[in-house]
Amino acid sequence: MDLLRHLRLFVTVADELHFSRAAERLGMAQPPLSQAIRRLERELGAELFDRSQRGVRLSAAGAVLLDEAHELLARERRLRTLAHRAADGGLGTLRTGVPPDTTAAVLSALLTACATHAPGLSVDLQEVTTEEQLRLLASGGLDVGLVHHPVDTTELRLGPETSLDLGVVLPRTSPLARLPEVALGELPGHDLVLFPRAHAPGWYDRILDVCRAEGFVPGRVRHASNPEFLLALVTAGHGVAFDQGPAARKEPRVAWRPLAGRPLALRIGGAWPSGRGAHPAARRFAELAADVLARDHTATPWRGGVPRPPDDPPRPWSVVYG
Repeated sequence: MDLLRHLRLFVTVADELHFSRAAERLGMAQPPLSQAIRRLERELGAELFDRSQRGVRLSAAGAVLLDEAHELLARERRLRTLAHRAADGGLGTLRTGVPPDTTAAVLSALLTACATHAPGLSVDLQEVTTEEQLRLLASGGLDVGLVHHPVDTTELRLGPETSLDLGVVLPRTSPLARLPEVALGELPGHDLVLFPRAHAPGWYDRILDVCRAEGFVPGRVRHASNPEFLLALVTAGHGVAFDQGPAARKEPRVAWRPLAGRPLALRIGGAWPSGRGAHPAARRFAELAADVLARDHTATPWRGGVPRPPDDPPRPWSVVYG
């Protein structure tokens, strides 16, 4: 016997205390409804209604069962709602990778957007390089990641990309720092400070290819994983670097200038496994990330002027730092 179905029929009859009206409300004939109630009574071993020529009323057992039936049916509705939300990616945990150079402002805005869109979803945030993200996505260690393009898209689905123009970070004492913008062809003779190639091989190679094509072949390529170390190398005169701008503005001993013609653009976007087991929230996370990156003021190169005031404090989110 379908107990939940029979309980729904019982509750309707209990509400109407009239089999004909209950049947009409349920969109069924009265005889099958009466038979269903009789079957429920046999199953439970108790009469639920006192039937007489004067009408129908709940028995003592029926009155007790009615409260329990309402609670049980409410729990069933909640169970269906939870299952639907989980299937849509609104519940559970989303294991997410972000590049180590992601700014605090971007992380704050992204997590706030996730909390607004899916308050029941816990975001397990991990700081991981693009290359390591690709490995973890393939092995099942991550559900979604924000990766620097170009990447191998085999067995991956990609969300919308955001393109962020890069400028050059120079020592404040460099003659080039007096220019409003700097061409790559004006940088020969300088070393270049870059992130290690293992972090994002495709993007690393793309940077060097563009530099060569524009007439800048670095005398030496130095590597820095940490933004603070990168700025320290530039400050010490060990090379120039490419950056979006916000980190360089915090260091008075360096200058950030746009690159003439905007030849270098960091392309970043969400990626997640393409199989059936993909997390249902992965695509939405990638879309939210693209929106945050596109409108966040710290992700856009600075061109002077008065800094914008800080955003409103972020709303609470459920987040685990990995």
